[in-house]
Amino acid sequence: MAPYLDMSWHPWYTTFSSNKDMSTTFADFQAEQTARNTIHLNIVKYSMMLCDVLTQVAPTSLGYNYGYELDSSGRKYHKIFMCCNGKRDSIHAFIDKKTGDVFKPASVKAPAKHARYNLLSIPSREDCFARADWAGGYLYLR
Repeated sequence: MAPYLDMSWHPWYTTFSSNKDMSTTFADFQAEQTARNTIHLNIVKYSMMLCDVLTQVAPTSLGYNYGYELDSSGRKYHKIFMCCNGKRDSIHAFIDKKTGDVFKPASVKAPAKHARYNLLSIPSREDCFARADWAGGYLYLR
């Protein structure tokens, strides 16, 4: 081989020229995909549980019928909407689809900067459910 074609001196040469077993890589991919799907389903389940908790603590004596629904149409976030007498009234919270972080809304389109709770962490989730109130006071930084 000509000396100018020998690339073994380059640090990336060993990275790209190694012969990896492709069957283990696909198996790893399948395992990771299954884990991602499980995480996604858990985030949706805990988001629905948060909606149920908020509906239970909503006042009924004010003459309004408050309810909460989950909207998953966003690209990055689930939105929890507060519904008044069956109509969407305002955004109550944002939930990150990948991490399960719960955010206070900064506007209709975007959450506030810092995560308030994480639905995948058991202590954080239990704290979130215990402090949840219909008006969203639990979403303010303490």
